[in-house]
Amino acid sequence: MSKEKKKLKFVPNIPNIITLVRLVAIVPLIVLLSHWPQYRTASFILFLSIWLTDMLDGYIARNYNMITDFGKLFDPLVDKIFQISVAVTMAAIDRLPLWVPIFIICREALMIIGGYLLLRNYEVVVYSDVFGKLATVFYVIGFTLLFFIPDDPKWLRSVIFIPGVILSIIATLNYARKNIDNIKRRAKLNL
Repeated sequence: MSKEKKKLKFVPNIPNIITLVRLVAIVPLIVLLSHWPQYRTASFILFLSIWLTDMLDGYIARNYNMITDFGKLFDPLVDKIFQISVAVTMAAIDRLPLWVPIFIICREALMIIGGYLLLRNYEVVVYSDVFGKLATVFYVIGFTLLFFIPDDPKWLRSVIFIPGVILSIIATLNYARKNIDNIKRRAKLNL
């Protein structure tokens, strides 16, 4: 008996449309940031808007029964694109130490590859959990502070990202633990 594969399809509801708008808004944000400090205020307003609409689409999806498989996967993907784009741009304009975008990119690459392998080999979908969401919040707080903290001391720009990095590591270990347990449970059921 073959298993029918579930197809992920876009459902044009309000949360998913907001997520798509957030994705598109990343491009003008990067353009504005690249003209630092000339468009600092406009950059911050757009940055804040993207983050607030992330909370809005989640709120609408949960409270109005509009959660979709597409949204569960695409919303965190847009979060990753948002974080990486802002981190790389902030590093390029010398507002952020290079280790931060390198860490974020490596961690997200690991999550994407791991998620792909779990989906392909075990039909397990990795969804964002509380630690991943908290890491995102602390990254956003760190990025927000970059708009306001002075150029010196430079070490402060590293320190503000330590909570997000620690939560990212915890989230990654938690994803690994949960999914290894899930795979073991499935293997026992198939014996």
